[in-house]
Amino acid sequence: MNGIFSVPLPANEPLLDYTPGAPARESLKQELKRQAGSILDIPVFVGGKEIRTDKVKEVVMPHDHGHVLARVHQAGEAELRQAMDAAMAAKASWAAMPSEHRQAIFLKAADLLSGPWRDRINASTMLGQSKTVLQAEIDSACELCDFFRYNVAYADQIYRMQPESSPGIWNRMEYRPLDGFVLAITPFNFTSIAGNLPTAPALMGNTVVWKPAGTASLASYYFYLLLKEAGLPDGVINFIPSAGSDVGRIVVSDPRLGGIHFTGSTATFQQIWQQVGCNIANYGQYPRLVGETGGKDFVFAHPTAHVESLVTALVRGAFEYQGQKCSAASRAYIPQSLWPQVRDGIVAEIEKLKVGDPAQFDTFMGAVIDRTSFDKIKGYIDKARAAEDAEVLIGGCDDSKGYFVQPTVILAKKPDYVTMVEEIFGPVLTVYVYEDAALDEALQLCDTCTPYGLTGAIFARDRQALVMMEQSLAHAAGNFYLNDKPTGAVVGQQPFGGSRASGTNDKAGSLLNMIRWTSPRAIKENFVPIVGVPYPYMEEA
Repeated sequence: MNGIFSVPLPANEPLLDYTPGAPARESLKQELKRQAGSILDIPVFVGGKEIRTDKVKEVVMPHDHGHVLARVHQAGEAELRQAMDAAMAAKASWAAMPSEHRQAIFLKAADLLSGPWRDRINASTMLGQSKTVLQAEIDSACELCDFFRYNVAYADQIYRMQPESSPGIWNRMEYRPLDGFVLAITPFNFTSIAGNLPTAPALMGNTVVWKPAGTASLASYYFYLLLKEAGLPDGVINFIPSAGSDVGRIVVSDPRLGGIHFTGSTATFQQIWQQVGCNIANYGQYPRLVGETGGKDFVFAHPTAHVESLVTALVRGAFEYQGQKCSAASRAYIPQSLWPQVRDGIVAEIEKLKVGDPAQFDTFMGAVIDRTSFDKIKGYIDKARAAEDAEVLIGGCDDSKGYFVQPTVILAKKPDYVTMVEEIFGPVLTVYVYEDAALDEALQLCDTCTPYGLTGAIFARDRQALVMMEQSLAHAAGNFYLNDKPTGAVVGQQPFGGSRASGTNDKAGSLLNMIRWTSPRAIKENFVPIVGVPYPYMEEA
């Protein structure tokens, strides 16, 4: 290397304007039509080679579950073992590639996504995951571009973090990739997360076995093809749609496992952690575990809260993307003095919202992801309708064509009612109304009634109240919002993650996450030969 290179200064990818008449709107509509008119055959990719198996799963539109978008070949034990072998075979050359060339691949991927691949990735996210055009643009275009560009900048910062040296000594720090391979397990709800989890470790020189969520296979497949066009070498990331049980049994127990990058349910991550613990003596290294899991995210209103902005935050925070966000507002604490206005405002706003096909650009909400999710959410709503301790103010379900759950608001008559406590992962907001004089007690309930600690928001116009509430809820959320909804973290602005049962809080979209994929080596070089064994203190007086 004949230069010390500086990476381009990152900036957040601008949102495109999809208003009527905008060129981006017409272009995307054509891509939506193209993708909806074909059925893709999606293979497994191991070492860059396509593999087709005798087990295939269908991907359907959640909002039109009779419409098949793709048939996805499933990796079995043989393919999983081949993927691990391919990752290890590619590791030496990938780790030895100069960092600026690894960085260039992902910077190129960002520019491809920002330009010619934007419609492809957005359309596949809209159709396969039932996201509206705005939700897809924020996620699969802008946030994923941001992950690429900011992660490159964070990697550059890490490599520049060097120790001090004393006279005659040069101390250096080398940020090697982890031993072994990294397993990336990604969720259905964010294409950007599906893209970040395998690529963040890869950027730092690791090779990856990537298990995408089955229901997000369409967007994940297009993303993998994007990486290939950007120049990612074969075997660096291996694409293995497969059963989670097979991955746990075969991949998590492999002695070469170096780390796991995970986003999904709390129960699944706990199971993986337990598997790693049971196998700890068999690994060639201690696997690095990084996980972002569940949430039971809150909005807490003070009596001085601005009602109109509170209502907006509750409706957007709870119901955008059908509440299928780890950060979605799913419980709210509202003072009695404000409740009548807040209730009327929420109901009025919900009644204006269109729930339907996201390819129709006036849609606010699509369908929940699949039958399992629909049945789970419907169960909570049906239980609330029959309960003495709850009242369903608005909402309902219809699965005749798609897995549609209407925006649902439940009034809980006790603070520990089940929908105030358990993660539902759907468009269900539960409200508990507290007496204004019982503010401290309500804050305590908010902090302690669930095991999670991901996101939360407080609303107040009284600055002293904001200070007091922020302190009272200091450990209740890893991403904390004042007078704003608890969703919508932006890479480079609000690094994302929580602790407690919500994960390891390694903050995706920050240097904190990127450094987890390194195994530092401290190097000391002595310039002047040292001779003589005795030390000065050993001399006689």
